[in-house]
This record gives sequence, structure tokens and C-alpha cells, in this order.
Amino acid sequence: MDITSRFGKRLLAFFNYMGAVSVLFYQTLFWMFTSRIRKNHILDQMNKIGVSSLPIVLLTSMFTGIVLALQSAYQMQKISATLYIASLVALSMTRELGPVLTALVVAGRVGASITAELGTMKVTEQIDALETLAANPIQYLVVPRFLATVIMLPLLTVYADFIGMFGGYLVGVYKLGISHSIYIRMTYEPLMFKDIFSGLFKSVIFAIIISIIGCYEGFRTEGGAEGVGRSTTLSVVISFILIIASDCLFTAIFYFAF
Repeated sequence: MDITSRFGKRLLAFFNYMGAVSVLFYQTLFWMFTSRIRKNHILDQMNKIGVSSLPIVLLTSMFTGIVLALQSAYQMQKISATLYIASLVALSMTRELGPVLTALVVAGRVGASITAELGTMKVTEQIDALETLAANPIQYLVVPRFLATVIMLPLLTVYADFIGMFGGYLVGVYKLGISHSIYIRMTYEPLMFKDIFSGLFKSVIFAIIISIIGCYEGFRTEGGAEGVGRSTTLSVVISFILIIASDCLFTAIFYFAF
């Protein structure tokens, strides 16, 4: 009975958490479509979320493409199928590795930053001050971060896809001796619209997860500096879990539907 009771409490806590996150998501959409968009705030967040993430996304994607090509070559050379390394790298980056790795990097960097900023504002009562001044915190704080993340993460994903394929190109052409023209042709010929669309669609879902979880954990922060650290850690962990889980779900959907 004790085990059943604990399991029930955990299950209820999970549903309460997901319900609260869903309410925040609904309120964000409501204020996004019913209020005036502050372009300067959005552009500032796009710079923080997207432009500042370019170097770390470049390094992550470049090394991923290189490692993927090298590991593929180990097996492909045994069956004389080295040419297909280009196709394997291109499909892997556009469908899975590009969106997922970019989302994880952004969740660790940007999601933590969003939670820390809003959490600090919460414990120092700046959010209460906004409400006192008749400014809605969701409209003022969440909407710009939500829009900036949804816009910039797909762009970062496209950037990561190209960088990862370029890393595979370096290995294929300069290490494995594949012709430049053949490698390029074997890269873009297997790619179909559904491959690119599935990756970009998942990146939008990941952006929603990162922004909403980051803002929600920031808003529920309490307990001073220790609470900010606890909320930041929880935000990153939950974002990682939801990104992997949603990637599994939508990969299965695209596989069976298309």
C-alpha cells in the first residue's frame, strides 16, 4: 500500500505539473495573438538565443558530422559502400542529429538562462512589481522569449545540418578519397522533402518545450539563490527528458504516417 500511495502521489504530481505547463502555454498563445508585439524585445532575445548560440552549435555539429562519417566508414569500407557515407550523414543530420543535438545545446544554454533570469526576478519580487504596474508578466516576459526561441531554433537546426554535412564532407573527400562532385551528389540526391520537414517540425516542438519549461520553472522559483539554482537544474533536466521523449514520439509518427 505504501508503494502504491507513493506511486499515486508521483502520478498526480506529474499530471499537475503538465497541466500547469499547458496552462502557461495556452496563456502565452493568447497574449501572443491578442497583444501588441514588442519587436525590440523579440530581437534582443533572438540575438541572445540564436546568434550567441552559433559558435557552440557550429562546434557540436562539425564534430558530430566528422565522427558520424568516420564511424560509418569503419563499416562501409568492409562492404565497399563508402559512397553511401554522404547519404548517411545527410539523412542522419537532417532527420535526427541536427534537430536533437541543437535542441539539447540550446536547452542547456538558453533554457537555463531563461530560468535563471526569471527566477532571479521572482525571488527579488520584480515580477510582483510588474503586476503592480498593471503589466502582465506573461505578455512582457514569456511571449518575447517564446517567439524568439520558436523562430531561432529551426534556423539553428538548418545551420547545424549544413555544418554537420560539411564535417562529413571533409572526412569523405580528404580522408576517404571520395570525389568532390560524387560526394555532393550523394548528399542531396537521397534527401526528400519529408526528411527536411520532419527535422524542422521537431525543432519547432523542441523550441516550445525549451521556452515554456524555462519560463515556467522561472516563475515558480522560491527560496532565494538556492531556489534559483534548483529551478535552473530542474528546467534543464525536464527539457532534456521531454526533448528525447517527443523526438521518439514524432519519429514514430513520421515513420508510420509517411
